[in-house]
Amino acid sequence: MSEPEESDESRWIDDHAGPVVRPYAVTRGRARPVTGKFDLISLVSTTRAVSTRDAGLGPEHLAIVALCDRTLSVAEVAAHLDLPLGTVRVLLGDLLERRLVRVIEPRPAPVLTDDGIFEQVINGLRAL
Repeated sequence: MSEPEESDESRWIDDHAGPVVRPYAVTRGRARPVTGKFDLISLVSTTRAVSTRDAGLGPEHLAIVALCDRTLSVAEVAAHLDLPLGTVRVLLGDLLERRLVRVIEPRPAPVLTDDGIFEQVINGLRAL
């Protein structure tokens, strides 16, 4: 006996979640944010509530604004919403442009060019 074939429509409906929406549909085909870089550990927080002048926001945008009432990293936002990181970055770019969120980028690691620091560490270890 062969298994019944899935119809094209049933492949795009999840029994628990409803219709499946592709990530590119959520971002309207955009692959890059309009503004911002959004490192994995960049911290995101909401700056203000969504108002009527914020027309055009999708449910994912609204979910991010609600979620970021408490500061979260970009990776945490993506995990909570179960969306790909690239999609979340595009959505965050939209929200940043509208000044609905604030993003704190991580500080770059200092570049150690002075070999004297390494010598001091080695001498300190030898002294132990």
